Amino acid sequence: MNTAFKTFVIVAAIAFIAGCGGREVTRTDPDTVTDLSGYWNETDAHMVADSMIAQCLDGRWLTEFASGGSRGDRPAKPVIVVGGIYNESSEHINTNIFMNSIEQAFLESGEIQIAAGGASRGEVRSEREDQTIFSSPETAASFGREIGADYVMTGSVGSIVDEEGDTRSIYYQISLELIDVETALKSWIGSLEIKKIIEW
Repeated sequence: MNTAFKTFVIVAAIAFIAGCGGREVTRTDPDTVTDLSGYWNETDAHMVADSMIAQCLDGRWLTEFASGGSRGDRPAKPVIVVGGIYNESSEHINTNIFMNSIEQAFLESGEIQIAAGGASRGEVRSEREDQTIFSSPETAASFGREIGADYVMTGSVGSIVDEEGDTRSIYYQISLELIDVETALKSWIGSLEIKKIIEW
């Protein structure tokens, strides 16, 4: 076996191994609809965020609050804290993805204020406590100055899966609601249904 032939065999082998083990990655616009498995994906999260934002900002509750819902010396804009959004579906769904988009849209609308909740609230309170020790009295944030929420937003994501032969149906129902903190009455309920048919 001559040297040229040996070199050719080695190069061909390397090319073959590289071709078999390689992976192609293509970056695309995040708004591109990409349904690979048929299960919950970023397109569904965008649909939920867009629908809930429109429903909530168009809701009667906002007009009613503006016309007389403000209590005492509270801000004229309603304050919402996001509570638990429970995943009751058969899949792992990161509800933070669409809830973050909803919070952002509320803030940008100029009609709603968002209060920190959950872990974020704990971090803010921890920072405030640290400031009483490590910051100068002139710059330290004061205790007892938080704006209490008017509403808690909570909700759930549920799903029903039906399958027969090479066809699978997945039905999702996403529900969000605003609950008045003072009265515990539900002031607004929004919902969205998504149904997919997957065929092999």
